[in-house]
Amino acid sequence: MDASKERPNEVEGLRLIRAFLTLPPAKRAEVIAFVEKLARVHGRPEEGAKASPR
Repeated sequence: MDASKERPNEVEGLRLIRAFLTLPPAKRAEVIAFVEKLARVHGRPEEGAKASPR
């Protein structure tokens, strides 16, 4: 595992979370709906099903 590659991903993730939390509630709902739609389109596993390893 390369820590130098992992840190920028963590930082970017925290920036995205902070940006999401600063949105007004209506915009947050739009983002959540968009992400849920993407998850359905890309066929996430059903609840209780095991995800396949990459």
